[in-house]
Amino acid sequence: MEKNFIKKLSKNSHKYSHGTVAVIAGSPEYSGAALLCVGGARRGGSGYINYISPDQFNRNLVVGAYPDVVVHKSIKGITVDAWVIGPGSPKLGRRFAIPFSKFAVLDSAAMDLAYGIRADFVVITPHEGEAKELGFEIGIGEEGRQKSALAMASALNCVVVLKGYHTVVASPEGLVVQDELGGAELATAGTGDILAGLIGSMLASWNPSNFNDVVVVVFKAISAHALAAQAAANDLRPITSSDILKYLPITLKQ
Repeated sequence: MEKNFIKKLSKNSHKYSHGTVAVIAGSPEYSGAALLCVGGARRGGSGYINYISPDQFNRNLVVGAYPDVVVHKSIKGITVDAWVIGPGSPKLGRRFAIPFSKFAVLDSAAMDLAYGIRADFVVITPHEGEAKELGFEIGIGEEGRQKSALAMASALNCVVVLKGYHTVVASPEGLVVQDELGGAELATAGTGDILAGLIGSMLASWNPSNFNDVVVVVFKAISAHALAAQAAANDLRPITSSDILKYLPITLKQ
């Protein structure tokens, strides 16, 4: 199995040369989503993580937990390689605009932005219920889920991460892959927040140049995420998403 999750740094690397990320996540009701998403982003190889929220409590919470993360009140003046938007956030509306970036990872309420966001490569991360909210019915069984993910990817011109048992990743160019690692240990609140941040950071770091290569990097993130959950479950029962986050540094070295 592929275990080269994190891109190796060159000798002359600096904090901007291996990817920059901006995270918009959390709300007064879901502050934890901000910590989990930013936590995932910190473990994906990007050298510079920004967190953006109009809520001062959330900004204080994030920088208190992660002093290496730069916090901002608004998106004004932010230029990054990858945006991660949506975990724990309220609906932003399809008119919400971000500065152009190469990658945009849209989770939860932000997936509506897939219809018009300014990025070269967009990744959305719906579970079946969220896919239906976007107007897509999900087929039955592995073949049905794969066909549905491909249909979504084609219709929205983005990479689709159809979450669930045996998560499916599909590109608008017709590539589809299916995770076989993730199990019931991932069925706990907050794991998707971590995954969104991890995907954004790994995309910024690896910097793929076409949709199918984006799928490859996304699948690396899904595999690392699943292995972290397995490692946590080997030591702890039951596990929480915070436990998974703690195991990512270990898992990513495999």
